[in-house]
Amino acid sequence: MRKIIVLLTATALCAATYAAPPTEDSINTLMAAANTRKLIENFLTYVTQSIQKGVYASFEGQTLSEAQKRTLDAIPAKFDKEIRDQMSWDKLRPQYVQIYQETFTQKEVDGLIAFYKSPTGAAFVSKMPVLMQKSQAMMQNRVAPLAEKVNAAMAKAVEEAKAAK
Repeated sequence: MRKIIVLLTATALCAATYAAPPTEDSINTLMAAANTRKLIENFLTYVTQSIQKGVYASFEGQTLSEAQKRTLDAIPAKFDKEIRDQMSWDKLRPQYVQIYQETFTQKEVDGLIAFYKSPTGAAFVSKMPVLMQKSQAMMQNRVAPLAEKVNAAMAKAVEEAKAAK
């Protein structure tokens, strides 16, 4: 009977160790290996560029004066500082640590660290920005025509609803 108790206790301890939440140090190591900080910084740059494109898109087809262009060019810089202040790595990192701790076990984090430190993982990290850029461009090319169709269908539906009084 004593052997069974010892065996059950050892099994429970092993299971608890296996499912243990990852340590903050291991998550920091994982995020460094995955280059998470740089991915966040690239995303913030993308947001600023999207603001720039959006501002100019609202004047599409119009000829802008140099003064108007300077005014429009200044808009993203105004938002960029606020965005970078609110979404700085120093502010986001603790939240990422918490999310990783809630999502992964220590064993999974250890495996991810090993992957990202491998040649294949390093290639994945270095090529991810290009992959994301190409994916975003592809999605934009697909979404733009779809958005036009959706907007036209919505306008038609609104007109039909108005006419159906």
